[in-house]
Order: sequence, then C-alpha cells, then structure tokens
Amino acid sequence: MSQTVDIRELNELIASKSSFVNMITMGMDQVIVGQKHLVDSLLIGLLSNGHILLEGVPGLAKTLAIKTLASLIDAKYNRIQFTPDLLPADVIGTMVYSQAKEQFQVKKGPVFANFVLADEINRAPAKVQSALLEAMQERQVTIGEETYKLDDPFLVLATQNPIEQEGTYPLPEAQVDRFMLKVIIGYPKKEEERLIIRQNISGERAKVQPVLKAEEIIETRNIVRKVYIDEKIERYIVDIVFATRFPQDYGLGDIKDMISFGASPRASINLALAARSYAFLKQRGYVIPEDVRAVCHDVMRHRIGLSYEAEANNVTSEEVISEILNKVEVP
Repeated sequence: MSQTVDIRELNELIASKSSFVNMITMGMDQVIVGQKHLVDSLLIGLLSNGHILLEGVPGLAKTLAIKTLASLIDAKYNRIQFTPDLLPADVIGTMVYSQAKEQFQVKKGPVFANFVLADEINRAPAKVQSALLEAMQERQVTIGEETYKLDDPFLVLATQNPIEQEGTYPLPEAQVDRFMLKVIIGYPKKEEERLIIRQNISGERAKVQPVLKAEEIIETRNIVRKVYIDEKIERYIVDIVFATRFPQDYGLGDIKDMISFGASPRASINLALAARSYAFLKQRGYVIPEDVRAVCHDVMRHRIGLSYEAEANNVTSEEVISEILNKVEVP
C-alpha cells in the first residue's frame, strides 16, 4: 500500500515538474516541423545525462534541432565542425605560451560548454574522435598535466551522414558505445514538407527564447532518478540484452548467425535510464514494458555487431531488435 502512495506522490511531483517539457516541445515546434521522435530523443538524452548520435542524410534539420534545443536552455553551447584536418587541441584546448607572463597558459577548447555539437563527427580522424572519449565518459579533460572538470550538464550531440564513405572515418565500436542513443532520422511527410517550404520561403523563422536554466535540468534529473522500476521490468531489460548475446536461449536460433557480438552492459544501464526518462515524459512515476520497447531501438541499434552473413542477407540491426522484442516474454 505504501508503494501505491509513493507512486501517487511521485506522479504529482512529476506532473508539477514536467511543465517545462511542454515548453521545450512548443519551442522546438516553432522552428522544427514534425520530427517528433527526434525531439523526444533529445529530451531523453537531456534527462538521462546521456550523449546522442544523430544519423540521417543532409538537410533533415539535425543541426538545427540541436541548436534550437540549446537556445531554449540558458546554457553554454558550442559547435565543432569536424573536418579531416582537425586536431585534438582544436577540440579540448592546448597550452599557449604567454610572452607577457613568460609562462604557458591553458587555452580551453570548445568542448568546455554545456552542449557540444560535434557536427559530422565521422569526418575527423580517430585521434580527434578519441579526444572526445575522455570528455564523454569521464566528464573531464586533461590538458598538459592538469585535469579540468567539465560543466554540468554536459551533453555531446553528434551528427553523422550515412551515405558518404569518401573522406570519412567510421566511428569505432568503443566510441559509438559511449553514445546513449543512436537516433536515425527519416524524411518528413508530404504535409510537413509543404510547411517547411512555406516557412523557409516566407523568411520568417521563429526566434526562440530560453525557457529553462541549467540548474533546473539537474533538479529534474534527480526527480527522474526516483521513477520506479519494478524487478519484473529489470528482468525484462536483462532478457532483451541477453537475447542479443545468446539468441538460442530465447528461441531465436535463426538469428544466432546474424550477430557477431551482443550488446554490452552499457545497453542494460542505458535501457533502464532511457525508459525512466520516457516514463517521465509521459508524466508517469513508474516504468511499464511499453517504455522499454519505445526506447529499445535507439539504445540498442549501435550496440549489436552484425555478422558478414547478416550483411550478405541485408539483415539490419533494426530487424534483429524487432525480432528479439517479438520473442522475449513481456512481463
């Protein structure tokens, strides 16, 4: 009975604190037409303190969406355009000699911000990509002999273009795994495209004002951490992840040869965190199986290694995840 009361109180707390979600969604809608899934994913990353990788062909408003989200929050935003000649120092900063003081001084790079947009992240070589690794995982940067803590909240939002292989450096599995979500962005619907044309040819793009402070995000994250996850849901999450490692144990013998390696424990952690944030967006103080299923593709698609056989048969990680979700027993 006490559990029921707690959840009722939590629901009320979430209802009172989640009004900013509507404000951010409305602000995004003023600039971005459609792309509801993209907006939800950005909010999940924000609430779960997880980095996001956006993948889609050029011109689908990936950069614009991230820029708009940063404008709606009163926080520091930096954009880094990744290019083949970029150096790690261009991202994290370096030591610069000051003639006036006759000593080396630290010049901090653009990674020192609350929101860092790594635009076309797969255009820079591995050395630069790995410079982001420490920042993303440890939330700190080492320049010379000094280590500097990054601001809170700190979110890396990276974009990549899937169609070009020329002059790109595909992200290694270890780096991709640091992203909580990998979101695939599709084309808009016909009606949405008409609105996009109308909005752009009239030259009237809405200017958005900040509706949220960085401190409020940290406060809201503490509430999201209280969202209740039942043991049955935990077991369901573990079953989904284990089905990528040992498909035959879940009656999925036919996809066993399609997977070269299964999802890491980071998948289980991020699945639980993202499901919590999704429940919060739906103004619920507890997680239900539908929340897990809603975020599953974004959390898992970049964590499953496909075999040569899967590629030869044009089997995608999307299909593998859908197959697993259909087969694993729902609590």
